[in-house]
Amino acid sequence: MASPPPPSMNQPAPCLKTYFKSPEGRYKLQYEKTHPAGVLHYAHGKSVSQLTVAYLKEKSPSLGPSAPSTPSSSSVVKSAAARLFVGVNGNKAFQFGGTNGGNKLVSGGSKFGGTFGSSAVSSGTNVPANYGCKGLYLIFNVGDTLFISDLNSHDKDPIKAIHFGNSNPLCHAFDSDAKDGHDLLIGLQSGDIYSVSLRQQLQDLGKRLVGAQHYNKDGAINNSRCTCVAWVPDGDGIFIVAHADGNLYVYEKHKDGVADPSFPAIKDPTQFSVSHARSSKCNPIMRWHICQGSINDISFSTRWHIFSNCWLLLVGYLRVFDYSKEQLFCGGKSYYGALLCCAWSPDDKYILIGGEDDLIQVWSMEDRKVVAWGEGHNSWVSGVAFDSYWLAPNPDGTEQIAIYRFGSVGQDTQLLLWDLEMDEIAVPFRFNPPGGSPTLSHGSHSAHWDAIVPLGTLQPSPSTWDVPKLSPIVVHRAHVEPLSGLCFTKESVVTICREGHIKIWARPGEIDVGQSNSDVVISNDRLAASTTLITNGSSHRQTARS
Repeated sequence: MASPPPPSMNQPAPCLKTYFKSPEGRYKLQYEKTHPAGVLHYAHGKSVSQLTVAYLKEKSPSLGPSAPSTPSSSSVVKSAAARLFVGVNGNKAFQFGGTNGGNKLVSGGSKFGGTFGSSAVSSGTNVPANYGCKGLYLIFNVGDTLFISDLNSHDKDPIKAIHFGNSNPLCHAFDSDAKDGHDLLIGLQSGDIYSVSLRQQLQDLGKRLVGAQHYNKDGAINNSRCTCVAWVPDGDGIFIVAHADGNLYVYEKHKDGVADPSFPAIKDPTQFSVSHARSSKCNPIMRWHICQGSINDISFSTRWHIFSNCWLLLVGYLRVFDYSKEQLFCGGKSYYGALLCCAWSPDDKYILIGGEDDLIQVWSMEDRKVVAWGEGHNSWVSGVAFDSYWLAPNPDGTEQIAIYRFGSVGQDTQLLLWDLEMDEIAVPFRFNPPGGSPTLSHGSHSAHWDAIVPLGTLQPSPSTWDVPKLSPIVVHRAHVEPLSGLCFTKESVVTICREGHIKIWARPGEIDVGQSNSDVVISNDRLAASTTLITNGSSHRQTARS
């Protein structure tokens, strides 16, 4: 498979179209977001820009102080309902410090400074007094700086820049339902982790993180880089941090970040294991050893109560764990190389994964296997996300076949949109020969579909002949630089390249994305529907190229 070429610094920028066509209409480039020119770019900063879109709610009158409350018992971990989480992995050159795969919710940020290092960067604009109120915000990292922009504003520059003088921020996550104000997690290349109040950062004009809680200080517990962070749904302040050495730690934000040297030594680095802290006063409270390679992405399910995480080995793996039972639920290999990103469908029935094989895979949680794969990228797939807001037109009012719309971006600089019809891929494409038993339409064996997959099994990648093939409905070169992520809002599609340049693409019929987005909450609770027919491994809907 093609590996990503190094960025060419001397070639003139090609002319990119400011729109792309889809079956439902034309998506238009509404506006762009970027960072000050003086910030170190990818080649020097050695970190890839990641994007989190966050919805900041109205401040609750009962909201307490932004600092975490007194330590709580580690039993809080078990008070959350059982959670399933998914992951992908594989060895690769250091191209991506960590990916979130799906959409992340965050908002706010201060204009200057950071507690990890005292130097500061100014965005050149004063933060208005009304920032920190209800709204959508974009959080993205570039080099050693974390930027925050107002998605509702057409201003190109960010409203806040938090500078980390001694380490690069690599990953971030936001919890819109945080009870004590600490809703933003930040993971650094040094292994340090911070939790802060996003609202408090936005309202502060200083040069430091305000009221930050510091964990794994100076890499005392694990000094390998943070690759991804995530809040445990309904976990009452529980969050997880994945590292490049294949370990994942569970923290309680209410506890002080006290180093815990009491975790036992890992006996077999190739085997999955879970260890609990020996004292209830320690933080982190658990260590999950996943593998010997880097964990690339983590995504939690809400319906299945499972979390999904992505990690890195010579041959990439997707693994789905039952968080409550501390067990492997299912998983399997990539076709080639590392897996880099993953995302749950809005109803948590399916998982998207992408990676170094340039392909998209669709996993069924019911079948615990690959049920479709897509080809369309010319290089590594760096981000995937379902579009929970898209609904296919239904002019005659008849009952529709369920269809999922999802998007993917890659290091080939392209944005791809896909339609996935469930009725056509839920069962294999078979015919009944006269006097014979049903087989796959191409004559191959049906073991992939007929075999019952036991729980906890890691499966080999199935033959592409045994699984339906998808084709993209849109192929669009969105940026000059390789893309690192995307997310969907009600009014737009947001893409980001690894250099930290963001584009907001308005959906067909939308005029002012910023005005419409001001009252939008990003959610994954709506299943897309459509009528695209997929037969013999390909879609009948034409691909729109721009």
